[in-house]
Amino acid sequence: MHDNYQKRKNLTELITLFLRLGTVAFGGPAAHIAMMEEEVVHRRKWITREHFLDLVGATNLIPGPNSTEMVIHIGYIRAGLSGLIVSGLSFILPAVIITGILAWVYVRFESIPQVAPFLFGIKPAVVSVILVAVIRLGRTAAKNMQLAVTGIAVASASLLGANEILALLSGGVIGIILYGIKRSGNRKVSGWLIPFLSYLGNIFKSSEAKAAMAVSTTSIVSVSLWKLGLFFLKVGSVLYGSGYVLIAFLEGGLVKDYGWLTQKQLLDAIAVGQFTPGPVLSTATFVGYVISGVPGAIISTAAIFLPSFVFVLLLNPIIPHLRTSKVMSAFLDAVNISAIGLMAAVTVHLASAALVDWRAILIAVISAVAGIRFKLNAAWLVVGGAVAGWVLKIILG
Repeated sequence: MHDNYQKRKNLTELITLFLRLGTVAFGGPAAHIAMMEEEVVHRRKWITREHFLDLVGATNLIPGPNSTEMVIHIGYIRAGLSGLIVSGLSFILPAVIITGILAWVYVRFESIPQVAPFLFGIKPAVVSVILVAVIRLGRTAAKNMQLAVTGIAVASASLLGANEILALLSGGVIGIILYGIKRSGNRKVSGWLIPFLSYLGNIFKSSEAKAAMAVSTTSIVSVSLWKLGLFFLKVGSVLYGSGYVLIAFLEGGLVKDYGWLTQKQLLDAIAVGQFTPGPVLSTATFVGYVISGVPGAIISTAAIFLPSFVFVLLLNPIIPHLRTSKVMSAFLDAVNISAIGLMAAVTVHLASAALVDWRAILIAVISAVAGIRFKLNAAWLVVGGAVAGWVLKIILG
């Protein structure tokens, strides 16, 4: 009886906490995790700091959004399988609802002239947000020259039309190979990297992306929900690194390969993702709605988040073993720098679509400086871009 009462109490606490965090947690995964540490370690003392840090490390060893997986881990530790489910859903739900509403507004009013100036300024700001993330995360991920070259190679391959998943996993395999070379005492890494660059160029020719199709929101509703769900399930199963890496997968798959979105729609989807709290992967809700309405939003959201629940459930008991594996650490280092390479490549693609004149370039430069020099939150950069776009388009013509 007491056990049932305690479990219900724990579940209520988890729902209350993560609904609140999901509603106010702006600033990306790092900010989310900082808020969680304050709540579950310092204030509530549910777990120790050491245990919390172990969970942070573990989320970097598996695909999926780090902050969402932290929530799922904490829920599982606190209340078992029920806690895992309610915690994850509570954290995701606010962002999904807000993003869904914005998607409806976007589909309804996208073509209204009064909205266009704001979107004009948001797009270059989004490009700068991604660029700032690439610079910041790249400094951490490029731990040595071998990893830096790996990241450059993956970025180059992506620009040449490489499949994002193949590029990401190839980068991870490279990390394991480099670890083996280093462990065996063979330091001639450069003699291996040059042939690898040639290898990337050859295998990625077969997966060159198709030209983006000029489609409208009203002409995409015939997309198969099964195919849409499978795409997001695949992304959720292999998405390492920052949530911004999602953009690379969306740009490569939905814009280039399938032509379900235009570059413009992708930029707008990213901008909405920056406005909303919670996990960046809620962008899938917006994309799903734009492509196939409410069913598309539901399928896309469920598919991209489902793997995280499964991974945490399976791997939580063996986290200590994963954390001590040098091979897994080498794989993770290489995957992280490869993810940064994909982000750099998609920044180039989106910049070509967003920086259409001097006004857009000006907004992008100011946003980049504000993000790098003054470390402004991404949401503020997007808001500032929207205001600047309105001023430059309406007032200055």
